Amino acid sequence: MHDLLIRGGTLIDGTGAAAREADVAVTGSTITAVGQGLGAARREIDARGLLVTPGFVDIHTHYDGQATWDPFLTPSSYHGVTTVVFGNCGVGFAPVRKPDVPFLINLMEGVEDIPGTVLSEGVAFDWESFPEYLDRLDAAPKVMDVGAQVPHAALRFYVMGSRGADHAEVPTDAEVARMGTLLEEALRAGALGFTTSRTVKHRARDGRATPSLSAREPELFGLAQAMRRAGRGVIEVNSDFGEGEFHILRAAAEVAGRPLSVLLLQVNNAPELWRDTRDHIHAARAAGLDVTGQVGSRPIGVMMGLETTVHPFSTHPAWTALEALTPAERFERLVREPELRRRLVEERPDDEHTRMMASALSRTYEVTPDYDYEPDPATSLAARGAAAGTSGWAVALEAMMKDNGKRLLSFNFENYFAGSLDVVRELLADEATVMGLADGGAHVCTICDAGAPTFLLTHWGRDRKRGPGLPLEFLVKKQTRDTARAYGMADRGTLEPGMRADLNVIDYSRLGVHRHEVVYDLPAGGKRLMQRARGYRHTFVAGVETLRDDHHTGALPGRLLR
Repeated sequence: MHDLLIRGGTLIDGTGAAAREADVAVTGSTITAVGQGLGAARREIDARGLLVTPGFVDIHTHYDGQATWDPFLTPSSYHGVTTVVFGNCGVGFAPVRKPDVPFLINLMEGVEDIPGTVLSEGVAFDWESFPEYLDRLDAAPKVMDVGAQVPHAALRFYVMGSRGADHAEVPTDAEVARMGTLLEEALRAGALGFTTSRTVKHRARDGRATPSLSAREPELFGLAQAMRRAGRGVIEVNSDFGEGEFHILRAAAEVAGRPLSVLLLQVNNAPELWRDTRDHIHAARAAGLDVTGQVGSRPIGVMMGLETTVHPFSTHPAWTALEALTPAERFERLVREPELRRRLVEERPDDEHTRMMASALSRTYEVTPDYDYEPDPATSLAARGAAAGTSGWAVALEAMMKDNGKRLLSFNFENYFAGSLDVVRELLADEATVMGLADGGAHVCTICDAGAPTFLLTHWGRDRKRGPGLPLEFLVKKQTRDTARAYGMADRGTLEPGMRADLNVIDYSRLGVHRHEVVYDLPAGGKRLMQRARGYRHTFVAGVETLRDDHHTGALPGRLLR
């Protein structure tokens, strides 16, 4: 007798095959049969009229610290995600010596917008080596499977000391060898890869560039040789892709003999650069290399409201004078003081943030209850202000004051240069790309894209109004089998006998994302953006139900992937 039988669902199995009606049987943590007439089970679920998919695999998150204090790894676990990989973009928390913890916190706070107070309070740092960090993750209770990668910045600082914080410093041959030894040790202990950042966008809280920004070929190749010796691991890179950059990364992957995965998105300062990078990826694949581009499913939007990290008036002296007040008290002042509102809108400071926002308002939108994540530029705050004979600033303040001061704005600063998602669709449809920009656990009060798997299925499979969507079978495969295979996870990502019993039962007619909200549930009372989902009737991890009707069951069957 099976332990679980899901009967009569519309099966989208992750292989890309056409949807079909079938039953899925599970025994223990394994799918044992798929088809019809599978017999009896201790528990049966009637899935008629529902979708049955593999659990979603999210390979680009930043739960490095959160995984040690939050067993539910929210928001990702609300969105059908059953496996996450973190340690991306060259930042993380091992290896580390106790005196160096503040540096790693400072770097993570700057690069991934996770408050230092939250990390200081929430992360015990009761490890030094990367294998010890893996043991700590292994022991922590968790709702889903997790995998960790070795971050270049932590490795560099551990070996080079304070010199390692300066990207212009060149390590000695002995230091490169030591980094390689530690990387090989971490990979053999179970790390899933090595990650590095080569983008000027990544800066520590104190303004310093990320330590790996300009790491030279001898350093990169020395680390690549360590990966070849270990015979495992993925190289993950976030880069600006300047002249000759891809060739350096390709050469490192050739030295390592390991897969290379690079972030691939449209940036406003070079809106066609992604095409060049994609061409390089295709050329590398044609030459037999395992190279993928990690792409997103929606605009990368900075969420702005009266309680978020930034908003159009966050540097205005009239606003900063209210910092000591609670959010409710600040909102009350705005409501009862028209002069305060006038000053915010009309007496703007001449500073970098305000100048940036002046141009950003043409790409900023009010997140209404029926918000479409592919908004028409004619509905931007600037356009609305011009049409009403006022200003985008006035529209922004009025919008943020709605819902008792809780309404948010979205500044679509990347992946939306031309005011549509046509480029994102082209990226999604490319066979050389995998899903990889959700950033769960990062940018906690500026960006919250961990709901990307839900958005992928709904916007692109059902709801898109401004152009064609994509087949649902293709989208599921993109977030399951393809992401799993990108990291060598051959035991998950499809609904087939012998595969791990990670799966979702989805009411597709109801599936969707809720609006973002600001919550105060981080260590030290820290705030973050949260986006929940609706429509997940059941989520199973290793055959154990973790989500029922969009709420956690309390079960924690997750494990560390090694």
